[in-house]
Amino acid sequence: MARIPCIWFNRRPVLRIAAASLLAAGIACTAAPAAEQLQLIAPGVRVLGMHVGGMTLDPARMRLQTALSRPISIVYRGEKLTVSPSALGMEASVNRALRRALHAQPRARLKLDVTYSPWAVESYVDRLADRYNRAPHPAAVIGATTNGPLIRNGKIGLSVEREALQSAIAQELTTGVRRPLVLLMDAVIPKHTAANLGSVVVIDRAANSLKLYDSRSLVREFHVATGQSAYPTPSGMWHIVEKQEDPWWTPPASPWAVGAKPIPPGPGNPLGTRWMGLNAAGVGIHGTPDDASIGYSESHGCIRMHIYEAEWLFQHVGIGTPVVIL
Repeated sequence: MARIPCIWFNRRPVLRIAAASLLAAGIACTAAPAAEQLQLIAPGVRVLGMHVGGMTLDPARMRLQTALSRPISIVYRGEKLTVSPSALGMEASVNRALRRALHAQPRARLKLDVTYSPWAVESYVDRLADRYNRAPHPAAVIGATTNGPLIRNGKIGLSVEREALQSAIAQELTTGVRRPLVLLMDAVIPKHTAANLGSVVVIDRAANSLKLYDSRSLVREFHVATGQSAYPTPSGMWHIVEKQEDPWWTPPASPWAVGAKPIPPGPGNPLGTRWMGLNAAGVGIHGTPDDASIGYSESHGCIRMHIYEAEWLFQHVGIGTPVVIL
């Protein structure tokens, strides 16, 4: 009987070949990332406008990260300020962009996703505003002569253009561009200038006159009564701090008023129908039923006017109106 050839002795070589094939496959799998690191990006490829063509991943990553980490510069009056992108919460998907670059066609232009913290940018701009903003100084009356009020001109203020600066910083963060930014400032016009200061009252004790000015322009002049030598109208810079229609007259704490009783509104009231009190204690501009005193120094310190003229003046001055008494 013929013997059938036995092939069991071939199983060990077969197993060895299979094991070697699997081992080679495993090595190939683990070596794939390293091979990718050595793969060149196609020529002319740019990521966020930066050349990475012909480079492997590590140098390309270094180029992008270095460019993105450059500080943002802001220039103001010769002073250069810098802020790091990381302080503004910037993050960039560099690895994702480079993986796309490995498979991109030559001269491709690829985007890079860049995010930042709007709150951090806004806070940084707010700090710059706190540092460089300058409040305007309004024009103010500093005195007067017989020719009219002396007015100190106002001073224009400065304010950082917050929205424009925030937009410029955001653009540099997301585009990778790092050109020095100019800190733009808005001019802040003071509320009151020498041209629109408004009503100013100038009282001349020597002439017993009251003049109403609109800034430096004379509006109207009145004859008034001012204080006696024993109770002089106080000279200086004052303001109207109180206005009353049909006021009560209350006796002041002064020797000349001892025993006097309060007088309600109506005919014969010493204050007439209008009272414009100054921040000089007990002194004000008011009407008087004693028309004969107008033009003389006969009051107890106040400025008396004809009743109808006090009513007119009452309508043309407000709380805070400067009053200069010469």
